Amino acid sequence: MDWGVEMLFYKNLEELIFHRHEMFDVDELVVLSGYVGPQPVSRLQSLPFSTVVIYGMYGSDSISEKLHNKLNSLSNLSNSMSIRYSQLPVHSKCYIWRKNKKIVTALLGSANFSVSGLSSPYKEVLAETTFDTFDPLNQYLEVVLENCIDCTDINIKFKRSSIITTPTAAVYDENPGVCIVSLLDRKNEVPKNSGLNWGLSKGHTTSGDAYIRISKKDLIMKPLLFPPKQLKETQITKGGKRTRQNDAIEFIWDDGNVMEGILEGTQEIEGIIYPKQICSSPQKKILGMYLRERLGVDIDHLITKDDLIKYGRTTIDMSLQGEGIYYMDFSV
Repeated sequence: MDWGVEMLFYKNLEELIFHRHEMFDVDELVVLSGYVGPQPVSRLQSLPFSTVVIYGMYGSDSISEKLHNKLNSLSNLSNSMSIRYSQLPVHSKCYIWRKNKKIVTALLGSANFSVSGLSSPYKEVLAETTFDTFDPLNQYLEVVLENCIDCTDINIKFKRSSIITTPTAAVYDENPGVCIVSLLDRKNEVPKNSGLNWGLSKGHTTSGDAYIRISKKDLIMKPLLFPPKQLKETQITKGGKRTRQNDAIEFIWDDGNVMEGILEGTQEIEGIIYPKQICSSPQKKILGMYLRERLGVDIDHLITKDDLIKYGRTTIDMSLQGEGIYYMDFSV
C-alpha cells in the first residue's frame, strides 16, 4: 500500500492523539496498535465520542492475564469505549478519526498506544496521512475489525509471563517469570534517606518522594526485565551533549491501581548501561504516597524494616506484561 504522508511528529505524541479531534468534526477514534498499555486506554474515557482500541498482536502473542484483566475492567467502566483483540497478527500503529464510519484524519507510524510508545521524544514517530489513503486505510481497518474478538470474550488466550534469565540463573530460578525486588538495602535495612524514605532526605526532593532500587543481582538474574538505557541528544546540533534516555513505563499494581513511571539513573554491567531505580511519573511522590498508604504510615514517618515486617513483606514481585508494562505485586 502506498500511503502518502504530510506532516511528521516525534514529540508530545500522547497530547497529539488526545487533542487532534479539536481540529476536526469526528464522532469516533479507532486505535489500532500492536501493543497497548492501560494508562492511555484509561484516558480515552475523557473523550467526547466513542472509541475503539484494537490490541493488534493478540493473534500471535496472545495477552498476559494481568494486562487483560485491567483492560477488561476499563472496558466495563465505559459505555463509549470498546476494547478488542485482533485474531490476525497486526503490528501496525494506526490512529484513525472517523465521522459516520468515514475517515476524516489519520496518523500512522511506529508508536504503540502505551506510555512507553508515546512518552519518549524521538523514540517513535507518527505521520499524518493524505486524503487519497483514506479509502484503502478504511478497508484495511474493516478487515481487522472483522477478525477481532471483544475483550469480554470468555475464550481469551493468555500467555505465560516469562523473563528469559541467564543460563546460570535459570538453573536455580524457581520462578523465571517474576523478579523479586527488595525494598531493603545491602545492610538488610530500609535506608533512611533513599528508597522508600527518599522524600525525607535533604536535597532536591519533595515530601513523599520514593523510588524502588534495581540491584545488580536483579539485572543479572533478569537481564530482559529492565532494558539497557539508550543515548539521546539533548541538543539537535553538531556537538550536542548526549545523555541517557529515561524509559517511560506503566505499573499495574495487585490492587488494580495503574501508575506511570520511569526507569532512571545509571549503573554498568559488563560495559552495558542499565537503569538503577524505578520512580513514578510525572511526580516521584506518587509512588511514595501510594506505598505509604498501603503500609499505613504518614508522609513524615521514617519507614523501617519493622514497618515492612508488620505489613507482611519486604519485597515487591515484578513481572513484565508487555512492552514497558509491569505488574507489581505487593499483596500480603
